[in-house]
Amino acid sequence: MELFGVDAFSPSQITEKVRTIGVTKAQLPLLAMAMLGIAGGGFISLGAIFSAVVGSDPTLAFGISHVLSGIVFCLGLILVIVAGAELFTGNNFLVMAWADGKISTAQITKNWVVVYLSNALGAFGMVAIVYFSGFADSHDGAVANYYVALAAKKTGLSFSEAFFRGILCNLLVCLAVWLASAGRTVTDKILALIFPVSAFIAAGFEHCVANMFFIPMGILYSNADNLITWAGLFHNLLPVTLGNIVGGSIMVATFYYVIYVHSMKRTELK
Repeated sequence: MELFGVDAFSPSQITEKVRTIGVTKAQLPLLAMAMLGIAGGGFISLGAIFSAVVGSDPTLAFGISHVLSGIVFCLGLILVIVAGAELFTGNNFLVMAWADGKISTAQITKNWVVVYLSNALGAFGMVAIVYFSGFADSHDGAVANYYVALAAKKTGLSFSEAFFRGILCNLLVCLAVWLASAGRTVTDKILALIFPVSAFIAAGFEHCVANMFFIPMGILYSNADNLITWAGLFHNLLPVTLGNIVGGSIMVATFYYVIYVHSMKRTELK
């Protein structure tokens, strides 16, 4: 529907698209779901690799470095949306189809668990590939130092800090997916997601799948002076994952469901 010269889907049309896609995602065969999840973890890792090139440059000012890192990190979500993959944070939108009774609790639980674990597998696989490629030794080891510093910062967050940064992150990520769903062309989708995604990276918010790449990279290059452990990874992932669920499934999916589905049904009943 074209409104005021803007050829984009309306919020109510986006809601219907997201609910329909949610049903399709929940009904994917297990193998396809897992393979797409592995791709999702790998795609986000590619965005993380790209962002490290910018973030590791010490000549850039703080603001410029963070904003540019965020912009190039968008590669990950662009690949997920355009090329096709399953991403745990974006799949928080399945709450819409679940709330509408179109998928069961078992189906949404299965999707979240399978996609989360396969995202981790994709990210860990990319960690191994990048490590053995020697990429982190680039720029006299500046990239490796960047990964170590970033991982140390992430694992040093308190539970509450990681949780609330997780909320803010997936609020922005799911809004990026929402805006991309309004687009009718690939160009529309890419342009729509750039600002929300780059904002969460620039602000230093926490994304569980991205951290499945960033923190292990830091672990591999840490030493006795900046020891980062696998326990630190799980210390980060638990609150960040919970925060991501709140930010995506409640603050975006449930919010728009109440507005465009629940309230409309109540109006029709009257």
